[in-house]
Amino acid sequence: MSLSGATIPAPSAGAGPAAARDHLFTARSLDRYRAVLAEGVERVARRVATADRPFTGAGPDDLAPRVAAVDLDRPLGDPGAALDELHDVYLRDAVYFHHPRYLAHLNCPVVIPALLGEAVLSAVNSSMDTWDQSAGGTLVERRLIDWTAGRIGLGPAADGVFTSGGTHSNLQALLLAREETRARAGLRPGPEALSRLRVLTSAAGHFSVQKAARLLGLGPDAVRTVDTDAQRRMPPDALAREIARCRADGLLVMAVVATAGTTDFGSIDPLPQVADICAAAGVWLHVDAAYGCGLLVSPTRRHLLDGIERADSVTVDFHKSFFQPVSSSAVLVRDSRTLRHATWHADYLNPARAVEQRIPNQVDKSLQTTRRFDALKLWLTLRIMGADGVGALFDEVIDRAGEAWHLLDADPRFEVVTRPTLSTLVFRWRPAGLAADLVDDANLYAREALAASGAALVAGTRVDGAHHLKFTLLNPETTGDDVAAVLDLIAEHAGWYARTRTADELTAVG
Repeated sequence: MSLSGATIPAPSAGAGPAAARDHLFTARSLDRYRAVLAEGVERVARRVATADRPFTGAGPDDLAPRVAAVDLDRPLGDPGAALDELHDVYLRDAVYFHHPRYLAHLNCPVVIPALLGEAVLSAVNSSMDTWDQSAGGTLVERRLIDWTAGRIGLGPAADGVFTSGGTHSNLQALLLAREETRARAGLRPGPEALSRLRVLTSAAGHFSVQKAARLLGLGPDAVRTVDTDAQRRMPPDALAREIARCRADGLLVMAVVATAGTTDFGSIDPLPQVADICAAAGVWLHVDAAYGCGLLVSPTRRHLLDGIERADSVTVDFHKSFFQPVSSSAVLVRDSRTLRHATWHADYLNPARAVEQRIPNQVDKSLQTTRRFDALKLWLTLRIMGADGVGALFDEVIDRAGEAWHLLDADPRFEVVTRPTLSTLVFRWRPAGLAADLVDDANLYAREALAASGAALVAGTRVDGAHHLKFTLLNPETTGDDVAAVLDLIAEHAGWYARTRTADELTAVG
């Protein structure tokens, strides 16, 4: 008997084609499908129910031998045995984002309607490149793109496509910006023309902007970062000066990338003023709202995205602040015609005549060919719990971050960099009277020791050259008590390190 209580039908005897066919998902194997998936769901549920911390603290040296010992050429045959093995190599030591003391990166707990969508889309296995592989799925994705563009306010000519994540979305947006800039300036393709192009972004912006510039063949100095203000936002006057400086140097600014929710600080650039500057300069404005896109459905904070409706392109990551499983992202554009820069016709797939026949092929808009029906997860989420429900969850974590800021601001053991706009907090343990290098090392040690214990997970970053810690709150189940307990653990680890190293140094001097 399996853990789920369902009996899993045995495959045909032997290891030949007949037995292999028993594992295919077909009308013949529906009983096996139901039983095997029920068993897998039960195993995950049991692990989540018993996880008393977000992580076991396992390191690569612990897990690598277990994985290496698996002989992939000797199948186990039995799903229960395979799940037992999976527990040892993955489930036991996985990082569980649902746990309220996971406070590290932009990973969210996921909503059950989206998990339902994941199960459906995996089983049907639609490929979103052409109509004859996805049919209704194409229309569902397009409807969700229209809905998102409407929430942003991009206008009736807007369009877009789902992608694998924010890095992919930013890459595609900058590809479109590059081609539109070249067309307007009459630049011929070639390295000389590309060497003149520049991208301007905040110093707190995402590294994928630099990566995209390299992939797009721009020069090593193509991305110029604008220093941020005290709230870690891109100052409009500094942006305007940088555009003028580029022009004085004979360079073309092909895009300004503003950020609505920086990874470290959750800061939102002043979008209305940035949009004014870009409009006056005739520069493509891309808004990276991978993190801040949850504000699109916030019942109380939508105004924080005012100005985003003036962007030429926007990145949204539903798998961050819409509580969707990875992956679920999209790139949106104000003018659907700009997506032609991603189009390539192949006779076997999307011949040019398909356009004449008005066949809706999503590959005409995408950098990917084969692509999962990730839009289905968001569709079922909206149809079951609604946009307001998703927005209320995002509001909760922003509220929690505000409470955490008050805790840090009142605690003499810590200093916090800036008050949060979204749900991240950058801070460090810094009691009075300790040398800067000792404080730096103590914070680094505290983060590593906390991870090794598995009791909680926090992230780290550098601010003005100094090591800091970071909370990213995306779980509405996280309470103020959870935050306070993690702060106490950090202070305990950091304090132990500082005392031990001070004692060692005194002994060495003596």
